[in-house]
Amino acid sequence: MFIKIAQLFLSLTILVSLHEFGHFWFAKRFKCRVDKFYLFFDFLFPFASVMNFAIFKKKIGDTEYGLGWFPFGGYVQIAGMVDEQMDKSLIDSPPQPWELRSKPAWQRLLVMMGGILVNFVLGLLIFWMCLFAWGKETLPMTGLPHGIAVDSTAYNMGLRNGDYITSIDGQPVPSIRRIPIEIIMNKAESIQGVHENGEKFSVPVKDKDRALILKRLKKSNFIAPRVMVSVDSIDKTSFAANSALRSGDLIIGVNDQPVRYFDEITAKLRQNSGKKVKLTLLRGQDTVLTACNVSESGTIGYYRKILTEPKITKQEFNLLSAFTQGVADGMELLIMQAKQFVVIFTVEDAHQQVGGFYTMVQQMDSSWDWQNFWMFTGFLSLALAFMNFLPIPMLDGGYIMFILWEMITGKKVSDKFVYYANNVGLFIVLALMIYANTDWLRD
Repeated sequence: MFIKIAQLFLSLTILVSLHEFGHFWFAKRFKCRVDKFYLFFDFLFPFASVMNFAIFKKKIGDTEYGLGWFPFGGYVQIAGMVDEQMDKSLIDSPPQPWELRSKPAWQRLLVMMGGILVNFVLGLLIFWMCLFAWGKETLPMTGLPHGIAVDSTAYNMGLRNGDYITSIDGQPVPSIRRIPIEIIMNKAESIQGVHENGEKFSVPVKDKDRALILKRLKKSNFIAPRVMVSVDSIDKTSFAANSALRSGDLIIGVNDQPVRYFDEITAKLRQNSGKKVKLTLLRGQDTVLTACNVSESGTIGYYRKILTEPKITKQEFNLLSAFTQGVADGMELLIMQAKQFVVIFTVEDAHQQVGGFYTMVQQMDSSWDWQNFWMFTGFLSLALAFMNFLPIPMLDGGYIMFILWEMITGKKVSDKFVYYANNVGLFIVLALMIYANTDWLRD
């Protein structure tokens, strides 16, 4: 867990620092005075006057650079920027030449776009470099020697273990990992394929199916590769340690019912949760019988070794093709971010799947893997660019909205209105953050 948290912390620190540098660079470019540039907050966010102290600070020119004590994001304080931290008495005073509010609309627009632009470009750059360095792996349906294993939602829809999915809404499926995305995000209406017995099928997808798939994705895969496994090792504190189960064994029967695949084994064990089962084992050329208790969660306590690995396809890129693919992947991700908002308002109970830091930590690897770290950082950079572009007061997108209104109509939104709108926006953003970070209670 520590490694997961450390990876997320480093990723956010990099992204927030560079985001704030984007605002800082444009502000300096247009001769605005920048009072502070801090990594983390030197106050109890969002209360600017509470617990004000820094771990480190140094003033260079007009700017105080520092490291705050509250490890959450960071900020740039630009003179004349109308926000929730601004001294309210300055609103009615005339703008000074060094203040942001005295600058032309196009310059203010670029200052507020600075962080978004940095996150956008950085995300594409990371995708580009990752594709160039490590390539791209996909798991096509043709790479599954035994078809798919399905969860209860997929089963109730009409899919079966051993199926091969050939298309969704008549379009070929490039990767098994794309299937939930096509169903939830792109509102696919049907799944086509072939059952294990060779019979073709077309399964309709209903709105209630989308809701169930989304609800269960954190706990179980809608579909996964179907695999054959052997026993890799035994948990010495489990029920399996008191049975004849040994490393290298194949479980070929549960309660005299034959099983061949891992999904069949787990299904039989779940059916006998809290009971004792008879296991038939294949050990080399010998057949071994043993009894074993099953936990209430349907497990006996062994680690599996996959015998039939899915065939992953790896695509290599040169510098140019990696750039093209990186831009394509990045733009698709931004489109998916927009579609997520549609999903929240159109799929039943989708809002309950909104996650915060707990969800992000769960997405990190338990071991430090630089490829996964940078791919996640690239994803998060583009996600932050999108989120900050939302037209909510207090976010960058709120300022952009007001400035664009001014540029279109020729009428500047008053500083007083922006000030109070930002305070309302702060309340909205905090409420959303609090809700998102109760994901561990909803998990």
